[in-house]
Amino acid sequence: MKIARNLLMVLTISLFVSTAAFANSDAALVKEGKHIFDTKKLGNCTACHAVEGMTFNSVGTQGPKLKGLKYWPTKTLYNTVFDIYAARGIKISAMPAFGRDGWLSDQQIRAVVAFLKTIN
Repeated sequence: MKIARNLLMVLTISLFVSTAAFANSDAALVKEGKHIFDTKKLGNCTACHAVEGMTFNSVGTQGPKLKGLKYWPTKTLYNTVFDIYAARGIKISAMPAFGRDGWLSDQQIRAVVAFLKTIN
């Protein structure tokens, strides 16, 4: 029983540490994510999305206006940016599967997610 309890404690701590590392939203990562979000040759997210309370180079109206994303689970945001089709179980979307199709790297998606987590 003691071994099981210790194993559970180690697993819980490992999960917490890996989640904290995954959600790394330091200032540099957030800044990089915002740049990708607003740059036409990178994410170009502003071509379709507006963000509540923020101004960008362009403001899209095709996609939903983004708000309250700081409350979304980090993994859900990552999966949605990586491959919206698999993440949402859909077959049709105007949003590209940025990671699956190679438009953005893992690091770039993590940066975009760090920025998205700042949206109230």
